[in-house]
Amino acid sequence: MCIKGYIFDYGGTLDTGGCHWGRRIWHAYEHENVPVDEVLFREAYVYAERELGRNPIIQPDYTFRKTLSVKLRIEMEYISEHIGGGFDASQWHDAVLERLYEQTVGETSRSREVLSVLKDRCPMVLVSNFYGNIATVLGEFGLERLFGGIVESAVVGVRKPDHRIFTLGVEALNLDAANVMVVGDSYDKDIVPARKAGCRTVWMRGEGWTDEPVADESAADRIITDLRELL
Repeated sequence: MCIKGYIFDYGGTLDTGGCHWGRRIWHAYEHENVPVDEVLFREAYVYAERELGRNPIIQPDYTFRKTLSVKLRIEMEYISEHIGGGFDASQWHDAVLERLYEQTVGETSRSREVLSVLKDRCPMVLVSNFYGNIATVLGEFGLERLFGGIVESAVVGVRKPDHRIFTLGVEALNLDAANVMVVGDSYDKDIVPARKAGCRTVWMRGEGWTDEPVADESAADRIITDLRELL
């Protein structure tokens, strides 16, 4: 392959080491002994994601820490409404938030080391389904100078798995799609549409939202479990 540029996904790729954010949050709930079963947690997680997608709750100047805090609050309020009496969201919110934020600081630091090396080799663009504040989040974790462009769903009006969002990333790189490598953690939302856009693909396979294996992995040119494998 003649790779002249990279497109990176953000959430689940650069900030969790390949772990789906739903699973990452659930594990934090488990560690902090939050009294909720996984079925109700999953309902709450999906509800919170839809609420944040439907309503302009997250503002452009929100840091990741503030974004995560809002997301956890919505989840826990949902849980409180459905679990009956005795669930005090304020009792669990801060502990889960601190644990998750500390993990994110560590993961983004490791990602920054890899990206800093790749930046000297070829240009990179970020393509992400996000809330309109990805630039603030990148600055928070020292990633803002690594990307030559940002294509954010809330800004461009196109969301993964629509392959056109990757076409916008290719255009930002000003390269032929065949010379662009897309790196993402979601097979369905990153790898399949990136291949449809004509790009090469690296699937960063980690712990997914479900345990069901991908039946056909042919859309991935390469599979990795650690971002450092790109080096």
